[in-house]
Amino acid sequence: MTGSLPEKALAAERLGRIRELVRARRVVRLQELCRELGVSTATARRDLEELEKSGDLRRVHGGAVSVESRLEEPLFDDKTALAAREKQRIAEAALERIKPGETIYLDGGSTVLALARLLRERTNLTVVTNSLRAASELGGAGPRLILVGGELRRLSQTVVGPLTHSILEELHVDRAFMGTMGFAAGGLTTTDAGEAFTKELVMRRAREVVLLADSSKAGKILFARAGRLEQVHMLITDRKLDAGMAKTLAQSGVKVLKT
Repeated sequence: MTGSLPEKALAAERLGRIRELVRARRVVRLQELCRELGVSTATARRDLEELEKSGDLRRVHGGAVSVESRLEEPLFDDKTALAAREKQRIAEAALERIKPGETIYLDGGSTVLALARLLRERTNLTVVTNSLRAASELGGAGPRLILVGGELRRLSQTVVGPLTHSILEELHVDRAFMGTMGFAAGGLTTTDAGEAFTKELVMRRAREVVLLADSSKAGKILFARAGRLEQVHMLITDRKLDAGMAKTLAQSGVKVLKT
């Protein structure tokens, strides 16, 4: 009994430290926790599981994110690192839907950026995008590139808001590959109203809307709605998608492809 008391105290100290890190950084990676706390991967995972049960954080592949505020959004580079394997598989599945000669739209977001990186050698496409990161990937070589003008949203590195209307309203695209911070029965959601405006506008201008989102986004409801599920033709996601959410999507006419 006496030997277990210091162990319990140490565990409580670790949990408190993890709470502090998540509040401060909003996103923490599993390997960072192992290194900073001096614990094994198994121990760090158990600590994250316990904190998720108590509502202190939300686990994602490779780490955890804060749940303190529905308006909080991780930095772009932090989002890119989370669920990286799932995002790569989703991007590869999306690539198979693109046909030569098409005009496609690439939305902002780390999963869509993974798709952009796969298009560097595809010269027989036209790409329309509001993402500075996607434009940077394709600016040197690859498809014909059309940039959407408007207000820069630095956090997501996208151009958003009412000023995007003037160009998007004049375009039609074969497929729009969209990212999202969350999706649920009520539709797609994001933290920024200007971003939501641009996303909805794009979805109205596309013959087919393909949502690229890993399962951690399912059921997540944020500040601004960025389109109805009925506007989405297909969701490409990972195999961890909840059966209940898959049913909700099917009832809204969304085809689900799990990679």
